[in-house]
Amino acid sequence: MAQENQDRVLQAQQVSDKYKILKKEIAKVIVGQDDVIDQLLISLFSGGHALLIGVPGLAKTLLVNTLAESLGLKFSRIQFTPDLMPSDITGSEILDEKRQFTFIKGPVFSNVVLADEINRTPPKTQAALLEAMQEKSVTVAGKRMELPKPFFVLATQNPIEQEGTYPMPEAQLDRFMFNIFVDYPSEAEEMVIVKQTTGFLPKTINNVLSEKDIIEIRDLIRDVPIADNVVSYAVQLARKTRPNDPANELAQQYFSWGAGPRSGQHLVNGAKCHGLLHGKLSPDIEDVKAIALPVLRHRVLRNYKAEADGLSVDQLIRQLLYTS
Repeated sequence: MAQENQDRVLQAQQVSDKYKILKKEIAKVIVGQDDVIDQLLISLFSGGHALLIGVPGLAKTLLVNTLAESLGLKFSRIQFTPDLMPSDITGSEILDEKRQFTFIKGPVFSNVVLADEINRTPPKTQAALLEAMQEKSVTVAGKRMELPKPFFVLATQNPIEQEGTYPMPEAQLDRFMFNIFVDYPSEAEEMVIVKQTTGFLPKTINNVLSEKDIIEIRDLIRDVPIADNVVSYAVQLARKTRPNDPANELAQQYFSWGAGPRSGQHLVNGAKCHGLLHGKLSPDIEDVKAIALPVLRHRVLRNYKAEADGLSVDQLIRQLLYTS
């Protein structure tokens, strides 16, 4: 038992050290956005997918590209448009010179897939990507093809210019582990960004982790022990967002509906990863609180009273955290 604990301590320290090195590599290109980077890495290491919400020009694409480069992963970007077809994502069969059908893989056959402005394409095409996210495979002409491991989807949405868009239903939003809000940089950070991007300062990004390392970290996170009281806190937090329970006064007053059981799973997995990246052998309640906002903000819906009172989803979730 003593040897097993020593091994766990060593593994946790190694993961924490690599995480710090990885953040330094990303910081060579990306200025600030520490919380966003943390949440992206937690989502990746936990085996989930993430939705990035932010106005144009906040380096969302550059961030994803830099992340893939620092991990040595194959990266592809799909620009979602109204005329995009499912086969443009998954690939299609073509008739070759020998008059035989050959499957040409689409951009989804990458380790890191950036789905840029996913709400600008019709539901049928959105569903093709979301199915691949869930099943980790695609089916073409009756044949199932496994996607590479690790497989990580980052979808972006522009919170402005909603004309001509196809908002994803809540059931599809639930497929994403995190909903990450990318905010404007501070004045000091913006000064650095402008200086870096208007001069000749090439940045070399070093590979910090391999595909094998990421898979091992994912397995390690699954194996992290977690106390029953922490699991109970995560479950109760998710349940407090549901207005169908008379005991949930805040939810009854301000939510139309709340988070489902999948939110509890992501709260626990995210807390395990957050704790491990910070050198903990087992997560605590503070680790659950640290990732509660990106897990819950796209799984609850405000009612008209919350909008009339000027309360955002984040403000309401923070109230639940303070009273939990």
